[in-house]
Amino acid sequence: MSETPQTADAATSDADLLDRTTIAVRAAGAALRARFGEVVRYQTREELMRALAANDDTALDILRPSLTRLRPDAGWVEDELDGGALPSGEWWVVDPAEGNVNHLHALPEWAVTATLVRENQPVLTAVHLPLTGETYTALAGGGAHLDGRALHVSPAEDLSLSIVATSQARPDEDEKVVRRVGSSITAMLFDALVVRTAVPATLHLLNVAAGRIDAFWQFAGARADLLPGALLVTEAGGRISDAEGRPWTPRSESFLAAAPGVHAEAVTTLSR
Repeated sequence: MSETPQTADAATSDADLLDRTTIAVRAAGAALRARFGEVVRYQTREELMRALAANDDTALDILRPSLTRLRPDAGWVEDELDGGALPSGEWWVVDPAEGNVNHLHALPEWAVTATLVRENQPVLTAVHLPLTGETYTALAGGGAHLDGRALHVSPAEDLSLSIVATSQARPDEDEKVVRRVGSSITAMLFDALVVRTAVPATLHLLNVAAGRIDAFWQFAGARADLLPGALLVTEAGGRISDAEGRPWTPRSESFLAAAPGVHAEAVTTLSR
């Protein structure tokens, strides 16, 4: 991870930065789509890691120069599995192939994301789904949009009538976290209408922002898989917190994003 932060450039508006970031993630998505189709076979962890890196590098070869030109002195987060707070200044938090394992398995749930973080707050994000051509964007104070159409979270007010979702933060997760995930799914199976479990987190959060899913939670996590969705859900009128209802930060050990009408009920379920 680079350790070179940047002071905001007042000459370039965040709205303009978002427009140009959107162009970059779409270009990277097109490159990844050209590699998509057949299942990529691997027999060892080393072969898997090489295949994942090949996809990452394909997208990064486009994203890194494009985003660096927009903010030449901004920090750059290399590892999409990194968590915790960032040093002061501006940082690009990028997941070049969010849902990379799905891409390798010829599954459709993957995306390209780029988020600009300023003083540990996401200020803009662009998430592109190459297989559908959809691009989700959010600007702090400017709302969340799908290809220019404003997004709004669900009006749901009853968890028992709600679709909820969760995701696996990373492979080889700590046993305590794995057991907590399992118990939370069991609790939600009793209290919610339908429980969806899949990776990556970002795609669930897009659905929360669009009002298709009423709540999403995850234990542990990384900046790159939660920051884009956190901004999208917030700008679409949703609530984010940790699983106990406390304010969420990248240091938090859990994450919850929900329609306001079911947020408190979801906290109660996850706290059992």
